[in-house]
Amino acid sequence: MAQMKARVKWVEQRTFLGESGSGHTVVMDGAPDAGGRDLGVRPMEMLLLGLGGCTAFDVIDILQRGREPVDDIVIEIEGDRADEIPKIFTKIRVRYIVTGTGLSRDKVERAVKLSADKYCSATIMLGAVAEITHEIEIVDPSA
Repeated sequence: MAQMKARVKWVEQRTFLGESGSGHTVVMDGAPDAGGRDLGVRPMEMLLLGLGGCTAFDVIDILQRGREPVDDIVIEIEGDRADEIPKIFTKIRVRYIVTGTGLSRDKVERAVKLSADKYCSATIMLGAVAEITHEIEIVDPSA
C-alpha cells in the first residue's frame, strides 16, 4: 500500500503552511471575516485545486498517449457547499477547455470519462459525497 504524507504548521491567526511529503509548500489562510488575513488559498479551495490537478494530469496523459494534438488544457471547477456545518461540497462542476488542431471529440470525452470513473482519486473520493458533472469545450485554433 502506498503512503503519502503531509504536514500543516500553524503560522499565526488563521494562516497555515502546508508541506507535502515531496517537499513542496503552500500557504493556506482564511478570509478576514473568519480571522484570517487572506494570505493564501482557503483549505476547501485546495480540495477543488487537487481535483482539477488530478483530472488534468489524467486527461493530458491519456490524450498524449493517444497521440492527440493537444496544445492546452484548462480545468475550471465550481463547487457548491452545504449551508450547515460541516459545509461539505454538494455539487461540483468541472469544465474542461481543451485546445488543439484537429482534436477528436470522442477521444477527449473518453479521456474525461476515464479520469472521472477510473483514474482520478480526487474525483472519485469527492464524488462519494457530491454530485460531480463534467462539461467539455474543444477549441480548434485553426477553425
